[in-house]
Amino acid sequence: MSNILTVLLNAVYSFIALFIVAKLLGKKQIAELDFIDYVVGISIGSIASEWSTEIDDPWYHYAIAIGVYFIISMSISYIERTNTFLKAIFRGKPIVVIDAGKIVYKNLQKSKLDINDLLGMCRNKNYFDINDIAFAIFETSGELSILPKANQTPVVIDDLNKTAPPPKLTKFLIIDGKIDNNYLKILKKNKTWLFKKLKIKSKKELKNIIIATYNEQTEEIKVHYKIE
Repeated sequence: MSNILTVLLNAVYSFIALFIVAKLLGKKQIAELDFIDYVVGISIGSIASEWSTEIDDPWYHYAIAIGVYFIISMSISYIERTNTFLKAIFRGKPIVVIDAGKIVYKNLQKSKLDINDLLGMCRNKNYFDINDIAFAIFETSGELSILPKANQTPVVIDDLNKTAPPPKLTKFLIIDGKIDNNYLKILKKNKTWLFKKLKIKSKKELKNIIIATYNEQTEEIKVHYKIE
């Protein structure tokens, strides 16, 4: 019975300790979880979890361990506010993955993203056509910040006294060097037509293409190359 009571009390103590530390660290620990925050959060949570069920070791051992991680986190936050060089080491730097409408492939690799990750993040920001984006920056928080092209700046269509055309999803002829043969069949086209449009002669040249989109109305293909 005494062991059960000890576990119950330890669980309450560990919860109170976690609550206090979370309040002191601030909302940033939850809202913008980066690598440092992740390590501190997981470590403190693990210590608190072990504390709640441990009946042999003194409680203050766990409290001290949580306190150490708290001090480390606060120290890093202070260093980041006072030293931009060390902040860049701890948190990293924002990375431009789309520059002036072009995908920067080397920065995409540096961000540990592939083209499908990038397209998904753009869709989460309500940009279903990557050709509408002028600049995209992969932030240190893991978020994607987007600046649309000038002609894609949101306007109220009623102000223009015009009827907007029905929206359509962007169709990809090529993604990461691979042809979408199903889409080619829908278009009733073949690889010869595609190669002619792209002005290439062999499949090897496809490897240099990140994505290629096709506008069925204008019959225009927009290509983003890896070598840029």
